[in-house]
Amino acid sequence: MKPSQDTLTLEQLNTAIVMLDVQARVSYLNTAAENLLGVSHSNLLGHPFLQLFTQAEQLAAAMQSALTTRSCHIEHDMILSTHTLDHKLHVSCSVTPLALDALLVEFHTIDRPLKLAREAQMQDQTQANRLLLRNLAHEIKNPLGGIRGAAQLLEQELDNPALREYTQVVIQEADRLRSLMENLLTPQLAPKFSALNIHEVLERVRSVVSAEIPEGLLIQRDYDLSLPELHGDKEQLIQVVLNIVRNASQAMQGRGSITLRTRIARQVTLLKKRHRLAIALQIIDNGPGIPDHLRDKIFYPLVSGRADGHGLGLTLAQDFVSQHQGSIEFESEPGRTSFSVTLPLAS
Repeated sequence: MKPSQDTLTLEQLNTAIVMLDVQARVSYLNTAAENLLGVSHSNLLGHPFLQLFTQAEQLAAAMQSALTTRSCHIEHDMILSTHTLDHKLHVSCSVTPLALDALLVEFHTIDRPLKLAREAQMQDQTQANRLLLRNLAHEIKNPLGGIRGAAQLLEQELDNPALREYTQVVIQEADRLRSLMENLLTPQLAPKFSALNIHEVLERVRSVVSAEIPEGLLIQRDYDLSLPELHGDKEQLIQVVLNIVRNASQAMQGRGSITLRTRIARQVTLLKKRHRLAIALQIIDNGPGIPDHLRDKIFYPLVSGRADGHGLGLTLAQDFVSQHQGSIEFESEPGRTSFSVTLPLAS
């Protein structure tokens, strides 16, 4: 059946719209509602709306109030939990009665303006981090060449072979620092974009980390294998996921569970640009969580929760994701930390 003009208009809205019949069963929901509730139109159509939720007392009361008063009922601050999402929804909600006791339910995510502001701040922060790292790498890289050269000349003048052990230490450490500086400069190179399967990226990371930590760490896969190919830099995306997974495994001291999850996201806004489709990647661990004092600066360079950490892994991950016009966010509490990477798909 050809969709009506009204339906086409509702599909273009950012507001989540759900229509219910007289028995409070879903008769229609738009794309924004599918994204918000984490359920497809075909799976929810004709089913009781409230059965989708595990926590919906406010919503049920709002629906009853709208039917009783025959007027629009608005809840400015509502918390919802669903069977399909692993996080709570923080929304404002309006319920409007229609003819024959049908209902029109509208949801607005309260944190959307905060998310847009956070994305803008993160973009500025990424550019500042990139400049800082490039300048730092150049300032350190040049003297390292002189130190290494001087150590080689000194080694040639030494008569005692035992003393050459010390010059070798200087040379090897200079080489190690030079390699680190090259890694810091790597994000400045233009990414090499090509068609790729995001699951090939995840499987490479799973193989690497499983080899590094063969026992005690469980890496679970929750893939949507129907996802289309992504246009991106495969090596950069491997580094993004690898840095996050390694951080998680180190926080759990190599013992715990990490879940790699992929889903499709529809009608998402990334860096102020609207995308019809995107890949939503989640990396979830059951570790101790990110300390409160690090949460506001977790993506800053040289910030680490470990005494031996250099604090560059998430900074580079943020930079690489930004070069793909995507976003990276996290939610953390003791027992569950989730990093979410959203990457746009080409139209």
